[in-house]
Amino acid sequence: MRKFLMIALNTVALLSIASLAFASDAAPEVLGNIMWGSAIGMAIAAAGCGIGQGLGLKAACEGTARNPEASGKIQVMLILGLAFVESLAIYALVVNLLLLFANPFV
Repeated sequence: MRKFLMIALNTVALLSIASLAFASDAAPEVLGNIMWGSAIGMAIAAAGCGIGQGLGLKAACEGTARNPEASGKIQVMLILGLAFVESLAIYALVVNLLLLFANPFV
């Protein structure tokens, strides 16, 4: 129940920011809102990816400490997981750069 509430609140918050970012006027205050929206979006993405990578590394260290023979498999899975999490941050960066420099709505 708590996860659904958090997802719903995050969705409402992102939709309220997105309406400001995708405004059709190119007024200076709209460009400022786009910059703020992209900065907040990148901050959220970086924080989430950092937390995810930290949790993955913690779990890999614990798994290796409990079962040293499986350290090779754990290392491969850790590297794959870190790459997938990092790709999410890169996608967020690309979307934010598109909003800043190639916004089709401005």
